[in-house]
Amino acid sequence: MGKIYVIHENDEWTLHLTKRLDELKLPYEVWNLNEGSIDLTEEPPEGVFYSRMSASSHTRGNRFAPEFTATVLDWLEAHDRKVINGSMALKLELSKAAQYAALSRDGIRTPETIAAAGKEEIIKAAKYLNKTSFITKHNRAGKGLGVQLFHSIEALEDYVYSSGFEEPIDGITLVQEYIESPDQSIIRCEFIGGKFLYAVKVDTSGGFELCPADACQIGDQICPADGEAVSKPSFQILANFHETIIEKYENFLQQQQILVAGIEFIKDKDGNLYTYDINTNTNYNADAEKAANVYGMLELANYLKRELEIPYFYHPYALSK
Repeated sequence: MGKIYVIHENDEWTLHLTKRLDELKLPYEVWNLNEGSIDLTEEPPEGVFYSRMSASSHTRGNRFAPEFTATVLDWLEAHDRKVINGSMALKLELSKAAQYAALSRDGIRTPETIAAAGKEEIIKAAKYLNKTSFITKHNRAGKGLGVQLFHSIEALEDYVYSSGFEEPIDGITLVQEYIESPDQSIIRCEFIGGKFLYAVKVDTSGGFELCPADACQIGDQICPADGEAVSKPSFQILANFHETIIEKYENFLQQQQILVAGIEFIKDKDGNLYTYDINTNTNYNADAEKAANVYGMLELANYLKRELEIPYFYHPYALSK
């Protein structure tokens, strides 16, 4: 049967899961892939391998953790190990452009977006987009990296050619139409085992220094993933949540072989729904979960327990053997 292997690069985020694994008395091992080595001539151990690699790892000094993780996942998959959020999931985690392409291919609406490499190309992209208001964001992101709101090309030029311009780690900046929510909120849908768990409403009135994707605020503010209370933004799990998009999300996750994820959408004043982010390294807000009496990491630990007990050929996304 083996054990559960948790692949990651951030001990603080991983502790919330290992605490639940300890509660359930499950055998597990954590692999921090910020650095290390693997013998490609050897076979991996038996067990279930769950990747929590994050697109924002470089902000914590772990610049090449995603690249090393990709190597490890290829090794595991080549030996037919059961991998939760494997190489396909990592590809989408590391590129919002790849997310939008995949979502659009499945008929899921996304904001109009142009990927640009180079400062002049960013300006050209905004002119071509031709929107009254637009935002920029990093392609490999998380933590709200590079998210800025602009109401004119001149304001964008001032930013891009200033010392305050944030260079994206992969050199790609996304220029995207600004979708304004009437009540300044977004909805984040959580999935475990590819199935919908709950939806949480996130108050975004605090501005664009917010990353609802991993429930973190930027700068000196507190990350709700650490379980401490925050005043803004507020997170509220929605009871009896119903949206037809959920079925589309589940189908999408199955096709992309993503088993654990948070998917975010926003609605404009006319009720049009836009999906704008997929986070395969999802965290959960402690205060919101306590109020709703539902706990994502506990559900995840129980899911990994079941996967450890099920032979690989019964795995829902596995190819037939």
